[in-house]
Amino acid sequence: MQNELQFMEIEHKFIVEEDFNLSTFRTKIEQLNPIRTSSIRVSDRYFLTGIGQQEKFLLRHRYDPELHQLTLKTLERDTEIRSEINLDLGHHAGAQEDAVDAFLAKLGVRWSGTLHKDIEAWYFPDIEIVHYLAETDTRTVRCVEFEATNKSSIGAALGTLKRYELKTGFAAHARSSLSLPQILFPEIANALGS
Repeated sequence: MQNELQFMEIEHKFIVEEDFNLSTFRTKIEQLNPIRTSSIRVSDRYFLTGIGQQEKFLLRHRYDPELHQLTLKTLERDTEIRSEINLDLGHHAGAQEDAVDAFLAKLGVRWSGTLHKDIEAWYFPDIEIVHYLAETDTRTVRCVEFEATNKSSIGAALGTLKRYELKTGFAAHARSSLSLPQILFPEIANALGS
């Protein structure tokens, strides 16, 4: 089962309002003793290809101070559990946007869009918790995400999410079943017929 879960993302996303009390949230998380924290600005470039439209997945190119990845993410009715396959491109050659664009063009890109995120992340042995403000040229959203990183089973991963949601006051909140690109780029839903 562990091998099956290696390429699965198990997370809960909560959309929060502009007046969300981030200071109180930070305090709750810091009391849980994260092993590491991070604050960065990320630019994610998303691509929809013909096969991605058929098979319901997006490709993401991310280059930031911590990661340089090309990622395949499936678009499910509910993004709680979905495939996520990351290829580490490394930082040694820079962002390589032209090479990534040329590579993906050969796959038949039908749509692309870029979003920017200001992320604050807290890392624990079994979970990553992030708060971010994500924006495109026309839309903005604020979210808190809980992503299980130690996944011995789906049930254990979901239990981890629930435990941290309870400790941080999110257990009673309704979560979003949409991916961030589906929220910020309504044309994705149209292209996928959902």
